[in-house]
Amino acid sequence: MGDNRAVTTTEQHPSLSSALARRIADGIAEAGGWIGFDRFMERALYTPGLGYYANALPKFGTLPQSGSDFVTAPELSPVFGRALARQVQDALDATGTHDVWEFGAGSGALAAQLLEALGDRVRRYTIVDLSGSLRERQRERLAPWGDRVQWAQALPERIEGVVVGNEVLDAMPVQLLARHGGAESGTWHERGVAVEPGDGGEPRFAWEDRPTALRPPIEPEGPQDYLTEIHAQGEGFLRMLGQRLARGAAFLIDYGFPEAEYYHPQRHMGTLVCHRAHQVDSDPLADVGAKDITAHVNFTAMAVAAQEAGLDVLGYTTQAHFLINCGLLSLLEPLPQAERAQAAKLMMEHEMGELFKVLAVGAGVPGWTPIGFTRGDRTHRL
Repeated sequence: MGDNRAVTTTEQHPSLSSALARRIADGIAEAGGWIGFDRFMERALYTPGLGYYANALPKFGTLPQSGSDFVTAPELSPVFGRALARQVQDALDATGTHDVWEFGAGSGALAAQLLEALGDRVRRYTIVDLSGSLRERQRERLAPWGDRVQWAQALPERIEGVVVGNEVLDAMPVQLLARHGGAESGTWHERGVAVEPGDGGEPRFAWEDRPTALRPPIEPEGPQDYLTEIHAQGEGFLRMLGQRLARGAAFLIDYGFPEAEYYHPQRHMGTLVCHRAHQVDSDPLADVGAKDITAHVNFTAMAVAAQEAGLDVLGYTTQAHFLINCGLLSLLEPLPQAERAQAAKLMMEHEMGELFKVLAVGAGVPGWTPIGFTRGDRTHRL
């Protein structure tokens, strides 16, 4: 252990955080004193009633005064959903389908925007969300659409329709890999979490690295120590889509990079961060359940997993290119100046436009190019 451990104290924020910390600590003890970070992240985010996405604390909003922690594109401006709706309708027409599936619907803002824009073109809108508290908020927000909106507890064996996922992949638990030493002679470890012995009060979580056969898909160059993530759960999600999506398309929007950028020598501290009150920190072991934990997406890994599962990669580009191809500029024209300035952040390079990417995969639609990728496609960079 020695140099491979660093202690972080879980603060006495709410009783919710304390209860979750004790629950996780008990799980670590049952596992023999150590769990991989992916298991820790899953429990911190999704433990029923206590995890960040499973508790009743506010999450989505444009300002910290609302009690929110971060803003997503649908909350930033409704023109995001209106532009995406044009792509969804294009996909429904190309595939001859009538259903939309949304994974991780958050506040329900995107669902409302899509339903309003698409009207009767959508026969059924099905939401898949692990969070019971978020499902209740979604039901309240989407009540005007009645039975056309449904929530799925389990996926059917066959899906026909259009799948959307905005900031879903980044919330899927990741494994952490730490290289001690350079590319030529360094050794790889899996970074996990242990409980530091204390005085019997609040559990104190600590990093602990253990040797592993796991490796990132490419060896980062350079002599430096290197910390990064691999995305087994995200890749598994794409493989699941490949098994279930018989005819249709999926559009996944998130922040991330292709493989060569993801494992660049300069990105030696990894991409794992936490969000709370619109501030970013790098300590996921503190205040569990009270803040988001997230990692950027390796889009090459997602595209490869989709292809291995039998899906076609239909396009990959920046959010800016995608939304402009879907008519964002014409949607901005009638807006008042303040709303136009807010919506412009969706495509500005230093805001969401460049860091956020869109990956499209599909089944049963050979030769079709979705409208969101008619210009600026970057599939060749994956």
